[in-house]
Amino acid sequence: MDIDSGLLAPVWAGTGLAALVSDDAWLRAMLDAEVALARAQAELQLIPADAAERIAAGADKGQFDLAALAEQARGAANPVVALVKQLTSAVDPATAEYVHRGGTSQDILDSASMLVAKRALEAIEEDLRRTAGSLAGLAAEHRHTPMAGRTLTQHAVPISFGLKAATWLQLVLDALDRVRSVVLPAQLGGAAGTLASYQEYAGRQPIGPELAAAFARQLGLAEPVLPWHTARTPIADLGSALAFTAGALGKLAVDVQVLSRTEIGEVTEPAAEGRGVSSAMPQKRNPVLATLLLSAAKQVPAHALILVQSLVAEDERAGGGWHSEWQPLRESLRLTAGAARTAAELAGGLEAHPSQMRKNLDLTGGGIVSERLTIALASTMGKAAAKDLLARLNRQASAEGRSLADVLAEELPDAPDVSAPEEYLGASGELVDRVLARATETLGE
Repeated sequence: MDIDSGLLAPVWAGTGLAALVSDDAWLRAMLDAEVALARAQAELQLIPADAAERIAAGADKGQFDLAALAEQARGAANPVVALVKQLTSAVDPATAEYVHRGGTSQDILDSASMLVAKRALEAIEEDLRRTAGSLAGLAAEHRHTPMAGRTLTQHAVPISFGLKAATWLQLVLDALDRVRSVVLPAQLGGAAGTLASYQEYAGRQPIGPELAAAFARQLGLAEPVLPWHTARTPIADLGSALAFTAGALGKLAVDVQVLSRTEIGEVTEPAAEGRGVSSAMPQKRNPVLATLLLSAAKQVPAHALILVQSLVAEDERAGGGWHSEWQPLRESLRLTAGAARTAAELAGGLEAHPSQMRKNLDLTGGGIVSERLTIALASTMGKAAAKDLLARLNRQASAEGRSLADVLAEELPDAPDVSAPEEYLGASGELVDRVLARATETLGE
């Protein structure tokens, strides 16, 4: 049983995704890599086919002690050496000589990491697709719903809630593109990336690249151009894609937190029994889904930084650099997977409140359309003069508790009436349509 139950990690605890990157998942992936190596060698007639199948049976039915593997990993600074011993013990003596034949620890663990990542990314992609679909629905439904656009925390100009949702959608589609574009190659190189051991076992046949290709096919991973023991592009790319994805979902989260503030109240998270409760204040309905997303968005980049730093790897095998990747990769994968699952739930049930958006639009007494008024008056008095006038009138209206329209009517009785916020949404609708078109193309719907 995985000893990490997620007590302090509500981002992924309870999502059903933790098993994708658990110790058991990594063990299974390492065993899958060992089996794939044997089958690839059998495919090229380098070992007997029945030996490869006996290794597969041993990997499937053998008794593997995770706790012992973890403790014994200290002896070699990685768990593969101990795992090979356990796998060798799980097969008959005649088959034992074919276990891990020519292999090196990094070949197995790197390939296992790519397998684990592939399985996690598949779940992340599916949840991002669900999130994108829900956000597309919000964007289309509220294409013309006016709300206050805010810059530097203050009301700026009107926008549509559809454009707000389309902005979230755009980021989720960007994340989908990045997740899909990550190349996950198998790793096969031998001790120092020359494939010499594999070829030596093959009677010095020049089969190294061919074996690497067969190994990749067995695992369902990309064929490596060359061994990447110290060319850590796959790890750096993974870290970058996961950090971007968590950050993109963090934008959704921070907006939902702001818009669900008591004094704003423009959106509400989907309700569920026990969700959003406070241990002390029974009236509260906290935006906990957004909180979980923001937690992931703040954590993943720190883990991903270590993964990107893996590019600085000395010689043909890094001492410490490679070893430092494993836990940050696990954390990045499970935090991002948890965030994607949470985002799908949040977007799927997010409630918009157009009446509250309209009420908030009126808080500045018409001041939110000052830019439009400036443009309208500029034709008669010049842009600078119009801006100065409206700045003064906005201050006056605020001080007197009156609307800008009333104060302006006193100052300039013939001023044009351009005070309706819903008439100053610019190209919001067309911009929403552009993102929706991209979503249709990206999601294939």
